[in-house]
Amino acid sequence: PSRAFHGNNSLLTAQIISYYESINQCKKELPEYFNFASDVLDEWARLEKDGRKPANPAFWWVNDEGQEVKWTFEELGSLSRKAANVLSEACGLQRGDRVIAVLPRVPEWWLLNVACMRAGLVLIPGTSQLTAKDISYRLQASKAKCIITNDTLAPALESVLPGSQFLKSKLIVGQGSRDGWLNLKELL
Repeated sequence: PSRAFHGNNSLLTAQIISYYESINQCKKELPEYFNFASDVLDEWARLEKDGRKPANPAFWWVNDEGQEVKWTFEELGSLSRKAANVLSEACGLQRGDRVIAVLPRVPEWWLLNVACMRAGLVLIPGTSQLTAKDISYRLQASKAKCIITNDTLAPALESVLPGSQFLKSKLIVGQGSRDGWLNLKELL
């Protein structure tokens, strides 16, 4: 099934294995800096745009109700650059800062993962099952400067946020708004 979806999947797999083996045998230099978003995602977007790679979705999400989000490599690259700008500019984060994301697996979860990679931020993922005590511990231990959640989970998180001395910004994913929270969709 994946072969039909991706077309020449075996060729791509062989290229990846070949590249890995050449690095392993010290035939290729490891880059001093590697960023998945710019070195892989943006490269695949460029190859698609130039017609050298067939267009396939970079991201395809479907929920239980049948809602669907599908992004090309170019769209994911563009959205992740915008999200990285939101994190860097609106949230005031700098390379190496830590970000806690307490979100269900919505498209923005993956978008923020790529945006954090792009901006050099350390993403600390958390599930919606974390308790207030869990979140408080993670905030203090990580010295996170930003927390991201959705409008449903935000009220539960707010009880522990005043105790976090390092937190600079709070970002909400969704349609709703809350006092003291920035809204990702509005900022994008």
